[in-house]
Amino acid sequence: MIDAGFSCPNRDGSRGIGGCTFCRNDSFNPSYCRGSITEQIAAGKRFFADKYPDMKYLAYFQAYSNTHAPIDTLKERYAEALQDPDVVGLVIATRPDCLPAETVQFLSALSAQTPVTIEIGVETLYDRTLERINRCHTAAESIDAITRCADAGLPVTAHFIIGLPGETEDDILAETEIINTLPITSIKLHQLQILKGTPIEQEWLMHKEDFLEFTAQSYISLVQRFLNRLDKRIQVERIVSSAPSSILVSPRWGLKPATLQAMLQAGITSES
Repeated sequence: MIDAGFSCPNRDGSRGIGGCTFCRNDSFNPSYCRGSITEQIAAGKRFFADKYPDMKYLAYFQAYSNTHAPIDTLKERYAEALQDPDVVGLVIATRPDCLPAETVQFLSALSAQTPVTIEIGVETLYDRTLERINRCHTAAESIDAITRCADAGLPVTAHFIIGLPGETEDDILAETEIINTLPITSIKLHQLQILKGTPIEQEWLMHKEDFLEFTAQSYISLVQRFLNRLDKRIQVERIVSSAPSSILVSPRWGLKPATLQAMLQAGITSES
C-alpha cells in the first residue's frame, strides 16, 4: 500500500469539506506508509520479505483519491512506483468523481505497458445515503465512471460498505440488482466500522436506531445472502475489514478477517 500524498474532492473544497463521515485514513494505512513512494515500496518489500521471499508486487495506491491530481502529477507518481524492478503493475484506488475523460484515457494507455486495475469507492448506490455520509458524488456518477473505465479496457473493482446509516438489509440486498448490470471485474465488501474521532461516531452515538447492529454471525449471514444474489462472473476480493482495536468503537467482534472468511466459506459449503 502506498500513500502518495493525494487528497479527496470532499476534503479540499473541490466538492466539499470534511471528508466522508466514516473515514479515518490511519485505520488502514500500514506503518510503513511514510516517506517517498520509493521509500514506502522498499519498506513494504522488507515487511513481506520473510513471508513471501520470491514475490513480485503490485503498487497499491490506496490512501485517499489517487487520481485526484493533474495528469503530469499522476504520471510522475505512478512512474516512481514502476521504477522498482519488483513492481509489475498498479492498483489505483479512487472515487468516481476523480476520473475525467483525460485521466481514463491516460490510464488506458498506461495499461498497455503494465497491468492497471482501478478500484472505485462506490460505497452505496443510494443517493440518500451518499448525501448523509458526505460523499459529495451520486450513484449515477459511480455507474458512469465504472462504465467509462471498463469501456477503456480497464479492470474495475467496486467497493461497498455494508451497514451504512439508514440502510436496511433489504436495501443492501437490492443493490445487487444494479451491481449485476455493471461491467465490474470484482467487488470488495466490508462492514461499517465506527472509528473514534469521526463524524459518524457522533451520529452513531445519537441515532443508533438508524444503524444495523451486526454480530459476526449476522453479518456473515447477510454477506452470504448478498453473494448468493451476485452475478457469478464478479470476483469477490474481500468481505470484511479490520481497523486497529485502539480506534475501533464498533463492531468489536474480536475476530480476525480469516476467521470471518472461514465462517462464510463454511456456510457456503453447508448449503452446496
